[in-house]
Amino acid sequence: MTKEQRHETIMEELIKHGSVLVTDLVRLLDVSAVTVRKDLTELEKGDKLYRSHGKAVLVNPYINNRPVNEKEKLATDEKHAIGREAARLITRNDSICIASGTTVHALARNIVPIHKLTVVSASLPVSNILSAHENIDIYQLGGLMRHSSLSVVGEYAARFMAECSFSKLYLGVDGIDIDYGITTTEIREATLNKMMIAAAQKTIVLADSSKFGRRGFAKIADIDAVDVIITDAGISPKTIKKIEDLGIELIIAG
Repeated sequence: MTKEQRHETIMEELIKHGSVLVTDLVRLLDVSAVTVRKDLTELEKGDKLYRSHGKAVLVNPYINNRPVNEKEKLATDEKHAIGREAARLITRNDSICIASGTTVHALARNIVPIHKLTVVSASLPVSNILSAHENIDIYQLGGLMRHSSLSVVGEYAARFMAECSFSKLYLGVDGIDIDYGITTTEIREATLNKMMIAAAQKTIVLADSSKFGRRGFAKIADIDAVDVIITDAGISPKTIKKIEDLGIELIIAG
């Protein structure tokens, strides 16, 4: 088997399974572990995979923080569909909390209330979008504004949250690892998100399918803190089963 054929086989295995052990590749390719590691190094340099603890995974599971204007351009159709499904869960005279992230921006654009609605928002874009509706009372959290997300963090927002209670929290995340939990890229945002979860009767995570199997720097909570996950059809059957086995409601949008 040539190097090109080995590389092709490795990528086929990754696409099929999401990750593959070096020891399994040694048996499959019938080459030495040294050869496999050299192949993985070349593929990693070409941004084809990510090496981690004796295995290769299809994408880098660790997420870097990116500006909101860059994130807005990613998975736009999926986010709109997720936002539409999320808006359908709002009930008459509801009181909700909306965290930060581009997926919750899509939620805000899909909210067209025909009744009174109270919203606590960490996101400036969300508050701006919802300000067009006179029958929405908007409580914009104060504090330090993060330039990358146009959302607030810090003690002032935390003080307000300590006095709140609402029926639903709509939470955008940077990563969902079934074993590790839900994460974001910023420790102060994770701290505020924890307070939001504590104040909410139901936590609803909005995440396109690219977020599964990935981790941000800061952990928000274990997966069992989540009541509902809304995502798109790109989620794998294996992940669907894991979520449903945990008793978490899963809504696949559009």
